[in-house]
Amino acid sequence: MPDFSQYLDEHREVFEADLCELLRIPSVSADSSHQNDMAAAADWMLRHFQTIGLSAELIPTKGHPIVYAESPPVEGAPTALIYGHYDVQPPDPLDEWISPPFEPTKRDGNVYARGATDDKGQMLTHVKSGQTWLETEGRLPIQLKYLIEGEEEVGSESLDAFLEDRREQLACDVIVISDTSQFAPGQPAITYGLRGIAYFELRVSGPKQDLHSGTFGGAVANPLNALSKMLAALTDGDGRIQVPGFYDDVIELPAKEREQFAALNFDEAKFMEQIGVKAVQGEVDFSTLERRWARPTCDVHGLWGGYQGEGGKTVLPCRAGAKFSFRLVPDQDPKKVAASLESYLRSHCPLGVEMELIDLHGAPGVLVPLESPFMSAAAAAIEKGFGTAPVFIREGGSIPIVNAFAETLGADTLLLGWGLDDDNTHSPNEKLHLADFHRGIKASGHLWEELGKLKR
Repeated sequence: MPDFSQYLDEHREVFEADLCELLRIPSVSADSSHQNDMAAAADWMLRHFQTIGLSAELIPTKGHPIVYAESPPVEGAPTALIYGHYDVQPPDPLDEWISPPFEPTKRDGNVYARGATDDKGQMLTHVKSGQTWLETEGRLPIQLKYLIEGEEEVGSESLDAFLEDRREQLACDVIVISDTSQFAPGQPAITYGLRGIAYFELRVSGPKQDLHSGTFGGAVANPLNALSKMLAALTDGDGRIQVPGFYDDVIELPAKEREQFAALNFDEAKFMEQIGVKAVQGEVDFSTLERRWARPTCDVHGLWGGYQGEGGKTVLPCRAGAKFSFRLVPDQDPKKVAASLESYLRSHCPLGVEMELIDLHGAPGVLVPLESPFMSAAAAAIEKGFGTAPVFIREGGSIPIVNAFAETLGADTLLLGWGLDDDNTHSPNEKLHLADFHRGIKASGHLWEELGKLKR
């Protein structure tokens, strides 16, 4: 593909400028004050698709709009559906950013901005590869369909209905998502497994108002104390979850996969240094990679209640709450976990307080078959784009849309991550390595070529 490679080399700065233009739009879906910014990001995607020669439309939803674009069908060749999202996480805490989150800044070969790797930069690689094919060859070797949403960071509430309504229009042979990471710098990866999630909010209430802890302490149940004990009861000292029946449906890791994980060049000391801890922790008899990728977990994400201001205030709070989640593995069912959890927490709820458990959202884990022509095509394309063959890994995070795609469209997903573990996803100083941005475009372009060799 000499013309393709030459075009990529000649348009490096143009492509980076386009990425930075999109990154400047503060499209924070969780914050209603950014409603206009969400609309601006959707409009940017629409215009960009139209500019490169694709048929595109903006589809309103009850939340933020979906952008859909497609190229013409190619007789006898597969169709790929590319999924991505233009919404981003809130940038807080702002004082920890070295440069402003919505002023893209290039440092040390990276571009720093909220959304750089999650998911604007990774998503845009597939748009730019399509553009390059059209500019150099005048056509694509397969049909591409782009589905870019604006609610991924808030649960994709509008997407299930959209998939059902547009089932025929979205029909495809394979789905491509780039919202994950490489295994290590210079070592690309194809992710074939994702953990699921079950996310909850627990509210505990006691007296009708805050009380003086000296006057009432010892006679009235403290909701914060109760909450702490209930949360502590969820796991033992090694992180093993105590909810009855929680492990009944867990698929144990096959010996072959454990051997494959062990063969990867994982440096645990470097891992600890990177995230700033002095030790790793978790279930005994499992390695760090196994715990991160293929074992269930429980983590508390937020706590509230009582006095949070400067100095002391001896208050016995009337209310307290927490948000927490379980990462699930195949074949755990989020609804089954929720039912068992509710019963377990009520059995640990002290007298004198009331509890309310809110099921915020859930999704099962995913395993994608490794023995498929699409996997082989992706591996060949990535090796051409990055100059080295990919490894096959699991990922500890969750992408609930993968389950919806499988159920509604009946297609498997290729999870091709161009990001890195230290890209600070959801954290201050989010970044994307620009060399990987360009390698991702090249690999994506080769993917369309490799898929074009397959019969539909």
